[in-house]
Amino acid sequence: MPTVSVFDMTGKKVSDIDLKEEIFGITPSIPAMHLCVVAYLANQRQGTQSTLTRSEVSGGGKKPWKQKGTGRARQGSTRAPQWYHGGIAHGPKPRTYHKDVNKKVRRLAMKSALSAKVADEELIVLDSLTLDAIKTKEMAKVVNSLETGKKVLFVLPEKNDIIYRSARNIAGVKTTLVTTLNVYDILNADTIVLLKDAVSKIEEVYA
Repeated sequence: MPTVSVFDMTGKKVSDIDLKEEIFGITPSIPAMHLCVVAYLANQRQGTQSTLTRSEVSGGGKKPWKQKGTGRARQGSTRAPQWYHGGIAHGPKPRTYHKDVNKKVRRLAMKSALSAKVADEELIVLDSLTLDAIKTKEMAKVVNSLETGKKVLFVLPEKNDIIYRSARNIAGVKTTLVTTLNVYDILNADTIVLLKDAVSKIEEVYA
């Protein structure tokens, strides 16, 4: 059973916490994490790119010159791809890039990502995080006191607008909820900061 230190907002260690082995202590599955990251990035794509084919560009209704006798190559339309203002051959059209991932694979990938962060000592548990008002400077103090990497992900147990708005202008700092946590955000961060209440929620969901 992995054990990590619990810190307060000043970066001082206050206690230790035992994390569930089946969530934070498994052997990471790289294929499962790869599948989830690829699917996440693909699902961010809008797929709205579009080009006009020769049937969609304006003009080109009349044959530019007769078929024979001119000495020039035969042409049927001035809107064929080789012409200026012609249509695009085999260009991109609107499509969906959506990828589905099996629920069991998603759960395995999430556990693998969390376990990898624990194994690499890139996961910090915070006793509590409370701010009286929206203050970027106060949030920056918390981040600096925890001695995190450049990219930090704060995982909150529930929505907190004060913390979110205090952190959003700090470069490299991102906040998310347990309910919206995903594998890509975990792996993309140098350090994961879990609130103590968020740990119990994660264990409740993925146990």
